[in-house]
Amino acid sequence: MVFELKSQVLGFETLQKIKLEKIDDMFAKATNIDAEHPSFVLINPFMLLEYDFELPDYIKILMDVDEKSNLAIYNIVVIQKPLEDSLINFIAPFVFNFDNNTASQVVLDNSKYPQYGILEPLNKFITS
Repeated sequence: MVFELKSQVLGFETLQKIKLEKIDDMFAKATNIDAEHPSFVLINPFMLLEYDFELPDYIKILMDVDEKSNLAIYNIVVIQKPLEDSLINFIAPFVFNFDNNTASQVVLDNSKYPQYGILEPLNKFITS
């Protein structure tokens, strides 16, 4: 499914539309539909930890979000070998609104959400 970006993606300010492809319950992929790059591997944070934040009002307005909106939240993963050494950015989640095919990257305030890191290793959340 293709989503129109309603806010800039850090480091990729010209990116306007991305295609979201679900890989499984945990992973997804977001790709630029206008060029080969960038492409992001995403992870469902709710499979790893209690993840909760408040959407800023400007994002709610840009994406036409209300309490009934059908949203999905994903975080960027920097894939490493082995996979469990991959790094997750919990401080800048992607929000996808399936009701109107819009998306935004939200940068959370570190002082308000100190429990979320920018480079959290996946192995921290995997139990043997």
